[in-house]
Amino acid sequence: MPKFSVVGVDLAGVPHRPTGMCSFRFSNRFAYGPFSQVLVKRGMCRYFEEVCRMMQKKWIVGILAISVFFLSAMDLKGESKGVESGQRYDELVIRNVVVIDGKGTPPRGPVDIILKGNTIHLVQSADLRPEAYRENLHVLDGSGLYALPGLINIHAHIHDNRGGVPIPFEYLYKLWLSCGITTVRDVGSNYDKTIQERQKSQEGSVVAPRIFLYMTAWGRNPEEMKQSVREIKRLGGDGVKIFGMDQDIMEAALTQAHELGFRVAHHVGVEETDAWDDAALGVTSIEHWYGVPDAALQGSQNFAHEYNYSNESDRFRYAGRLWREADPDKLKLVLRTLVDKGVSWCPTFVIYEANRDLLRAKNQPWFKDCLHSTLEKYFEPNPSNHGSYHWDWTTTDEVFWRKNYKIWMKAVREFANMGGIVGAGEDAGYIYMLYGFSLIREMELHQEAGFHPIDVIKHATSNNAQILGQEKALGRIRNGYLADIILVDGNPLKNLKYLYPTGVMELEQGKLVKKGGTKWTIKDGYVYHAPTLLEDVKTLVSQAKDSLQN
Repeated sequence: MPKFSVVGVDLAGVPHRPTGMCSFRFSNRFAYGPFSQVLVKRGMCRYFEEVCRMMQKKWIVGILAISVFFLSAMDLKGESKGVESGQRYDELVIRNVVVIDGKGTPPRGPVDIILKGNTIHLVQSADLRPEAYRENLHVLDGSGLYALPGLINIHAHIHDNRGGVPIPFEYLYKLWLSCGITTVRDVGSNYDKTIQERQKSQEGSVVAPRIFLYMTAWGRNPEEMKQSVREIKRLGGDGVKIFGMDQDIMEAALTQAHELGFRVAHHVGVEETDAWDDAALGVTSIEHWYGVPDAALQGSQNFAHEYNYSNESDRFRYAGRLWREADPDKLKLVLRTLVDKGVSWCPTFVIYEANRDLLRAKNQPWFKDCLHSTLEKYFEPNPSNHGSYHWDWTTTDEVFWRKNYKIWMKAVREFANMGGIVGAGEDAGYIYMLYGFSLIREMELHQEAGFHPIDVIKHATSNNAQILGQEKALGRIRNGYLADIILVDGNPLKNLKYLYPTGVMELEQGKLVKKGGTKWTIKDGYVYHAPTLLEDVKTLVSQAKDSLQN
């Protein structure tokens, strides 16, 4: 006679400490029947213990009643109705999903999510009655799916060309949406075009993520810089992006930005200013990592005499040697100061991954069907294209960069442990990184850095919303928030690769099956079938290749 023991989670999917193990001898027929398999599969320990006690008393009728309840609750398969890709509805019900919210907590569910227009109206326990929502016109069945807040890409570029060759906005947008990205912060693009694209996205007249536009401020002196920031305000920018610059010019930029209510993203570079200035002057977020290890050096970096910052091969080769030169004690003080001053950090681990493994970067599996020929050409080594510097990249360079990553990742983790806000962005369109896919890879690298997947999802949702100043509207699945939600086939806490729209292969009962991928992306209440968007991307890529051959 088989013996059965369980310990696991309750109906809401919340782990608990067992009060004891329940073990019983069954008839073979019952032990391996569908009811017992559901209980084993779902880990329904508390409830199964009650069933065990009922079995001891031979309450057969009770057992049957409870079995019917469990089977209906856990294996209920509803039907979607009245849902078309690209539409927004006065009311939409998303049924029977497990939620992984952006607040850094474990999954809960099953729940039903009711959207009204572009707003999350209600999140409630799933109504598993067969007649539930029978009268509703628009219902999306989420059985077996996980609901997450729409991902936010905090470092994006809405490119209209690469190397002077046009690339369609549709290609970028559908890549992002198919990867579950519902919001992007653009930190460098053709602003005349991007302003129009932002308006189209707000209106819902284009299939695109929500756009926040951070325009670059330039100036050769403090007054020119102030004028540049004022011009951004006149044009309707959402924020300001600055690069490396002299201290007096940076101070003018931040003073003017704060007066106008702007948040500021800083790509520091190797300049007079560094992370100390970011803390002192009130930068919102440090992009990449420039300026952080620089601020912890004892003097200048140990550059070779022939080093030329304008030569990108030199610049990125020696960037791979920087972190090891930072003084550990001084670095901790830098990190502590940044946290105390409220400066966030968007490390963009992914954009430099080619530096530690060039072969991997050049052979990503989604390139075959999803890499646009214009982008493929841009990635080739070419001193004229920013980020295309791998014409003399050596094994030694990769070894240095691998060590660089270890120190860098440790610093980001320490920054977070001190209370710092870590964001997630991709900076795709450069250095072999593809839009959308690269944000998911960035999330994997956050896990490599030592963050739990729950915290990684928080980085890409509510943390990014906080960096944008949108924490009361985005980054959560919560009543009253904007309706940005993704439905994923599989639990990304088990495997972040489930977020890739191409999915993963798993072995089930001796057969390889495809799992994962975002199935539905909901942005501002507009419902998009993510696999269809990915097929649209493949069509655009195929058409671009055909045009080259003709």
